[in-house]
This record gives sequence, structure tokens and C-alpha cells, in this order.
Amino acid sequence: MTPHIVSDPNVLCGKPCIAGTRISVELVLDKLGAGDSVEELLADYPFLTREQVQAALQFTRELRGRLGITF
Repeated sequence: MTPHIVSDPNVLCGKPCIAGTRISVELVLDKLGAGDSVEELLADYPFLTREQVQAALQFTRELRGRLGITF
């Protein structure tokens, strides 16, 4: 985990989330994967920062690397 990404078994069943929120990394990826831009994501969730969104993407890249997932 990073300072921006946390996992707490009492929040969203332990899914990795943006620290201090109930916004999961999965939600960020789903929104971006559906075609939303970072700007649209930030407008929809004004309490998020660009840095937090980037941390979610970095977390995903690192996890993919650790699991050996390639595309």
C-alpha cells in the first residue's frame, strides 16, 4: 500500500481504497476504463485529487507486476 492507498477490513471489505474515503481503486479503474477522463472523475468526486488518482493507477501497475500479469 501507499500513503494514498489503504486497505482496511472494515471499509469495503478490505478492498484497496483512496485513503480517507470509501472510493475503491476498482471504482477509479472502472470509471477510467469506461472512458471517463481524469478531469471527469475529479469533477464527479471533488474531494479526490489528481495525485490520489495517479496513486491508484500506480498501485495497479505495481500489483500487476507482482502478480506477473501482462497484456
